[in-house]
Amino acid sequence: MYLKGESPLLCSGIISIMSMYMPGATAVGITFNGGIVLASEKRIAFGNFLVSKSTKKTFSITSKVGATCAGLVADMQILTLQIAALAKIRKMELKRDVPPNTVAKMMSNMMYERRYFPLLTQVIVGGVVGKPIMYTLDPLGSVLPDEYAAVGTGAEMALGVLDPQFKPNMTQEEAIDLAKRAVRSAALRDSASGDGLDILVITKDGTKEFTEKI
Repeated sequence: MYLKGESPLLCSGIISIMSMYMPGATAVGITFNGGIVLASEKRIAFGNFLVSKSTKKTFSITSKVGATCAGLVADMQILTLQIAALAKIRKMELKRDVPPNTVAKMMSNMMYERRYFPLLTQVIVGGVVGKPIMYTLDPLGSVLPDEYAAVGTGAEMALGVLDPQFKPNMTQEEAIDLAKRAVRSAALRDSASGDGLDILVITKDGTKEFTEKI
């Protein structure tokens, strides 16, 4: 599938680069009644080489919006740092909290502008300003709203847990438990995922983070 206005050669080249250099990871996002849960394992691996066992892939963008990513660590970090700075500026202009859809659109614009030299990262971004909402973005900036999502090399295994067990209006505890089981399921089969679990919970009261063993 090609983006409108883009050449098939360009898109196939980007896909080839992504397959060569995208490191393994598993990240999931789940909405619940009152907020969202973002979870990711901590391993960074390039092929058979384990680069790190303690990499944080969950990020607070604002006090009400967060993101989790799978891909090149540098690209994840620069994207979230720049968007967090832009969100602060936007908040001063609006005189109110920046909603998740605005943050997702800012990410999309930045990623699409760099489509010829893309940021090699897949993103789940969401938060609570009014109501919980979540989006997934690919390296070219496509924005897809959803109630739950998984990205990375372990996404298929994680979705195998999320698809049959997700239900609307779950409690916070149910959503956290489901996120843990989804990432742990991926880590059992995806050799590029593992070594710990970072969880970011966002509600109307703010964010909280904690780490557990995988």
